[in-house]
Parts: sequence; structure tokens; C-alpha cells
Amino acid sequence: MFNGLADWWDGVELWLAQAWFPVQFVLVMVVVVPLCLAAAWVLDKLVGLFASRLAPGRDDDSDTSA
Repeated sequence: MFNGLADWWDGVELWLAQAWFPVQFVLVMVVVVPLCLAAAWVLDKLVGLFASRLAPGRDDDSDTSA
């Protein structure tokens, strides 16, 4: 199974490396940028979740000194 996946990935990589630069640019904009944005959004949500669990009193409305 992994050999087939590795062979497929090698073919894709070779095709992309030999592609015309505007094709590479469009593929990066259409595929890689949205994937990076989605990964950044997920990481932001996860870090926010863990931060809220570690410091629950920081954003509480119980602070009356303001």
C-alpha cells in the first residue's frame, strides 16, 4: 500500500516540478493557501480551547474592579 502511495506521490511531485510556473502558482493559490488557512484556524481554536481550560478565571465577568 505504501509503495503505491509513494509511487503516486513521486509522479505528482515530478509533474508539479516540471509544470509551467503559472500552473504551479495557481495550484499553490488554489490548494496550498486554503489548506494553510484551515490549519491556522484549527490551531487557533485548539490553542484557545487549551488556554481557556488552563486559565478559566482570566476572561470571567466576575471582576468588579473595572
